[in-house]
Amino acid sequence: MKSTYSTSEIAKIIGIHPNTVRLYEEIEFITKPTRNANGYRIFTDLHIDQFRLARLALQVEVLQSGLRKQAINIIKTSARCDFDKALELTSTYLENIVAERHNAEEAISIVEHSLLGDSTCEEDCSLTRKETADFLHITIDTLRNWELNGLFTAKRKMNGYRVYTSSDISTLKIIKSLRCANYSLSSILRMLSVISDNPRANIRTTIDTSSAKEDIITACDQLLSSLEHATKNADEIATLLEKMKTKYK
Repeated sequence: MKSTYSTSEIAKIIGIHPNTVRLYEEIEFITKPTRNANGYRIFTDLHIDQFRLARLALQVEVLQSGLRKQAINIIKTSARCDFDKALELTSTYLENIVAERHNAEEAISIVEHSLLGDSTCEEDCSLTRKETADFLHITIDTLRNWELNGLFTAKRKMNGYRVYTSSDISTLKIIKSLRCANYSLSSILRMLSVISDNPRANIRTTIDTSSAKEDIITACDQLLSSLEHATKNADEIATLLEKMKTKYK
């Protein structure tokens, strides 16, 4: 592989349009290339690896908990050739993906137990709205929006402040997983209403849709598949960064 490349050559190697090459430079996804006397960009092997890293990171479709923002931060840090920092960010990114996978798996378990009529849950916590939002990695506005749309009603203390128990957190995890799987607020409300009113009901008959149990678990399964893909990509990103760190130090 030769040491320098034109815009069209880079586009062909990576498999993108030349305009995308220019866009990646503009949004700081790659190190700014030097230019020759006639003003044409001069790309190197470093740019090829940076393009490959960016394309790899952007394959991930999962958007919750700021994962996409974290992936973009990794790309831009690599573009600055700060490979140690990019590796540190990738490690945090992977940890957050693992946490989201755990939450999605837990949501499936919660739904399955709810539909079997097993509603036992120790109310062993008492969190404020902010603590709950932080615990679930969502914003307070998101939590407020779910309540305003009737998905959830928080209990209140004598002083009027909302309080969230373990049972509440379980319900909120289901809502979060479904929202991350792109279910509408209305469809989530319908599913939760069926489960709440009669966990043993014939759900297919109760609502004019496929089984709510199947809908929820399918949604979580799809989310898990996306998160599994994200995990694989994060591992590949870390491997590529290690090679870049050695190659371009």
